[in-house]
Amino acid sequence: MAGRSGKSRETPPAAARVEDGELFPFQLDTAAPLVVARTKAPRVKPEKPHYHDHRSRLRKRFEDGGDAALADYELLELFLFRTIPRQDTKPLAKALLTKFGNLAALMAAPVQRIAEVKGAGQAVAQDLKLMQAMLERASRAELERRTVISSWSQLVNYCRMSMAHEPREQFRVLFLDVKNQLIADEILNEGTVDHAPVYPREVARRALELSAAAVILVHNHPSGDPKPSAADIAITREIVDAANAVSVKVHDHLVIGRHGAESFKSLGLL
Repeated sequence: MAGRSGKSRETPPAAARVEDGELFPFQLDTAAPLVVARTKAPRVKPEKPHYHDHRSRLRKRFEDGGDAALADYELLELFLFRTIPRQDTKPLAKALLTKFGNLAALMAAPVQRIAEVKGAGQAVAQDLKLMQAMLERASRAELERRTVISSWSQLVNYCRMSMAHEPREQFRVLFLDVKNQLIADEILNEGTVDHAPVYPREVARRALELSAAAVILVHNHPSGDPKPSAADIAITREIVDAANAVSVKVHDHLVIGRHGAESFKSLGLL
């Protein structure tokens, strides 16, 4: 049929049918899922922290040479490894020793003062106090197995470990049996930076309660100087009189300071 233009519209020839085999010269398995192979990117091994090898070397030096092979800050580093496993502990170890002066003063410091040091916190402070408690118990256990009078240097070391760096004055009494072995070690009073009040009758009463035959008096001077004061001498005489009244002997009075210890007996004051 002719259109308006007078030309007839021809119908295009039908597209020739193309068989699957002509486009894909292989057999398709339409039932199987299409699997795309993926290649993994190479895994980058993380670098070791710079302090990793340092820790290994420090442990090896301690293993081979003991504590003599390490400086104080290195011993402290080694201890801090367990509390702070993934951090360089050298700066903290040095900061703690700079603040407190030495290991003994550090362990004797109050928890809060240790925790205030940047990087320490409560965990480090508690671990250090735990170490101090274990050392004191070990020293006391050794003392309890021996006659106190015959282990004088060990007694002084024990008292210095317990009291030399205390910030306030303490008055404690070591109660002994008839063989001069330790029955009890008790703090009878705590005071200020330069005074700890003690009552002679209280010392005598407690000795009777424990069936003690003798006592050794001990107090500390937070100032660091162990030289006995006039007040120390006066109160010691009063305690000796009170103890004699109940047949308890006062063997000695030790004054403990950061710079040493003094014995009333050695000074001829008892």
